[in-house]
Amino acid sequence: MPEQTPIGPVDSSRVPRFAGFATFARLPRIDQVEHADVAVVGVPFDAGVSYRPGARFGPAALREASRLLRPYHPELDVSPFAETQVVDAGDIALNPFNIGEAIETLQDEAEALTAGGTRLVTVGGDHTIALPLLRAAAKKHGPVALLHFDAHLDTWDTYFGEPYTHGTPFRRASEEGLLDTEALSHVGTRGPLYGKRDLEEDRRLGFGIVTSGDVMRRGVAETVDALRQRIGGRPLYISVDIDVLDPAHAPGTGTPEAGGMTSRELLEILRGLRDCNLVGADVVELAPAYDHAEITAIAASHVAYDLVSLLSLGKGE
Repeated sequence: MPEQTPIGPVDSSRVPRFAGFATFARLPRIDQVEHADVAVVGVPFDAGVSYRPGARFGPAALREASRLLRPYHPELDVSPFAETQVVDAGDIALNPFNIGEAIETLQDEAEALTAGGTRLVTVGGDHTIALPLLRAAAKKHGPVALLHFDAHLDTWDTYFGEPYTHGTPFRRASEEGLLDTEALSHVGTRGPLYGKRDLEEDRRLGFGIVTSGDVMRRGVAETVDALRQRIGGRPLYISVDIDVLDPAHAPGTGTPEAGGMTSRELLEILRGLRDCNLVGADVVELAPAYDHAEITAIAASHVAYDLVSLLSLGKGE
């Protein structure tokens, strides 16, 4: 059977961008197509946060900010919505009062969404959701390389005695064998820690660190080259905490840290990964209550767009 032409966004010359349903980039819903190559799915959950709540409203804010996205990506020379069928899969509803149940539900839902070959760009929500998403990815691809953009390590053992929080997902993922320990990188970390032991334990898990200061000193090209060498051809999962950006570029987040990356640096690094074997991604910790003029939501929507574009270029090969 011949391949069907993908259904793209609503035509902005006919329906103004400020009108109509607020799906991601004004794309069709998943129930409007026979098959989706890439699905953007929201997870409005923030029961795992340690400081400011509000990321449960992140998916809605990101969708609203994505109205201005356009169908051609000049830097990557791709029209992601024409090359692949991209859809908005709506939100996955999780129990806000039971983190363990929420994690199990998200894993089940992610596995169901990807069973037919669909790849996910998941919009959070807090960083707790990365663990079940990595479980689903590893079940399909085996241990994955991880590229983690964040101000923080998120490899704590527990917080207030709890093993499942937004500061612990990658410790749990490592313990569960979900990660390829030869290809793990934090990018954009900065700020004070509880002690040097945090770095020592993180190193023991196999992570390499590229701080926001490293990105500034080395530049984007050298940073990308180092990351690509570490990733190789392994199945790659990218997790982006929007607080990797400086608060000047992303005030709307729960745990902001001074001295972060610019949105330009983050997007250019992502674009440098165009030939990597990306199998899934998330964008988390957008908390719109602390945002100003949609600064953070706009940045997050463009990050999601670039991740969709990278997946479109890879086409699941």
